[in-house]
Amino acid sequence: MMTLQKLLEKINAGGRINEDEALLLFLEAGLLEIGQLASKRAAHLHGPCQATFLIDRNINYTNICTSRCRFCAFYRAENSPEAYVLPPEEILEKVAGAVALGATQIMLQGGLNPKLGLSWFEAVVRSIKTSFPVSLHSFSPPEIHHLAQKEGLSYEAVISRLQAAGLDSLPGAGAEILTDGVRSRICPEKISGRTWLAVMEAAHSLGLKTTATMMMGSVETPQDRIEHLRLLRGLQDKTGGFRAFIPWTFKAGNTELGGTETSSLDYLRTLALSRIYLDNIVNIQGSWVTQGRDIGQMTLFFGANDLGSIMLEENVVRAAGSSNCITESEMALLIARAGKQPGQRDTEYRIVKTYPATV
Repeated sequence: MMTLQKLLEKINAGGRINEDEALLLFLEAGLLEIGQLASKRAAHLHGPCQATFLIDRNINYTNICTSRCRFCAFYRAENSPEAYVLPPEEILEKVAGAVALGATQIMLQGGLNPKLGLSWFEAVVRSIKTSFPVSLHSFSPPEIHHLAQKEGLSYEAVISRLQAAGLDSLPGAGAEILTDGVRSRICPEKISGRTWLAVMEAAHSLGLKTTATMMMGSVETPQDRIEHLRLLRGLQDKTGGFRAFIPWTFKAGNTELGGTETSSLDYLRTLALSRIYLDNIVNIQGSWVTQGRDIGQMTLFFGANDLGSIMLEENVVRAAGSSNCITESEMALLIARAGKQPGQRDTEYRIVKTYPATV
């Protein structure tokens, strides 16, 4: 039988852990102990000092959504007075403003709006890519599935057409927790975990890199979180298509699901576990957006090597009552004060700018 001490020795030696061992580590290891193990894994992959971030804008082109997830405070019904669809010219204005502020990436994400067809998305993507030197990291698996159903096309066909228009990569939104039991409680009308994985596999088969996410702290158990990680690691073993893993916490404000939110300590423990378990996903991102600057900084000691974007615009988490914000210089200073070398990256994790490593 695996004891905690034997497990710690296995991890220290660089061994791959299984699901039972992941649960043992999560439940019995001390917080600082699991953090140190995760930091060691991160340092092995990235060196002990480098930490990165991105400048991008998240443009939510519509809040009309048929999925009606119980944890979401952003979506609106089509007949709501607060429902909207951004005109293409306004989207281009937002992109122009982001590029003027140094953005290298644009994320287009929105609700599942039955009135928007694939040709609308192709035109928007093409107009952005022909006008601005930015990467388009856009359209989550639920959006791809929705378009495939609407147009009567395969996932590969939808993704190929968006690629031809200029799409560069897919974000991992919509994963939440990939187990059916959890999804039936928090997002019963959203795609299944199996479908989310199928869309990602289709993207990877076309050479499109993606990210993966996990929303923790709603109704799931530690076992559900580990099963989520198992499914991601299994697909990554098969395709190698995930660039990064981004765990974040459920925000209860203004949502139908409601309830209490998980602690920052639980978040850090899960983040560290993900760094240890996901030995085939190179980058782990800390979520300062849901946790705030201080815990965001702490993630660099719990396995994260990246703090995501300074987010020139973000509306989904904000709708649930979380309104953290940060500037480029503040982000660089936050990283430097953690004893790391700040680096601004692009979508492909290439360093495009460095900053002083000392405060």
